[in-house]
Amino acid sequence: MSVSLDHLERKVEQIVAVCSNLRSENQALRAHVASLEIEKAALTQKIDITRERLEALITRLPEE
Repeated sequence: MSVSLDHLERKVEQIVAVCSNLRSENQALRAHVASLEIEKAALTQKIDITRERLEALITRLPEE
């Protein structure tokens, strides 16, 4: 009986360790996603600014 309880205790400790590792990994991934979303927003803004500049230049081109 004691052997099976020791075995069960080890298994529970392993599960707790895996859950803890997964929780840490999940937090790291969420932080990474957040930073990528910020980077995406900045790049989208740069694209919009560039598009506006190009459109302004196109309107200034002489017509054929």
